[in-house]
Amino acid sequence: MTDSRYHVAGMTCGGCARSVELAIREAAPSVTAVTVDLEAGTVTVSGAAEAAVIEQAVDDAGFTFGGRAA
Repeated sequence: MTDSRYHVAGMTCGGCARSVELAIREAAPSVTAVTVDLEAGTVTVSGAAEAAVIEQAVDDAGFTFGGRAA
């Protein structure tokens, strides 16, 4: 299982976090877990998913994808 962390701007509450999580899970069924860190503005995705798929899901949910986090 692979974990990847991405920057996501615009998340300010639990509802935002849930929207991003659901969007990623729907767009990438192979994802096994999505963890949102509101304070850091990051999303950690476990499982096999292309960054482009994650980016599109985040954008479709109304947030700004900022690329991979270190």
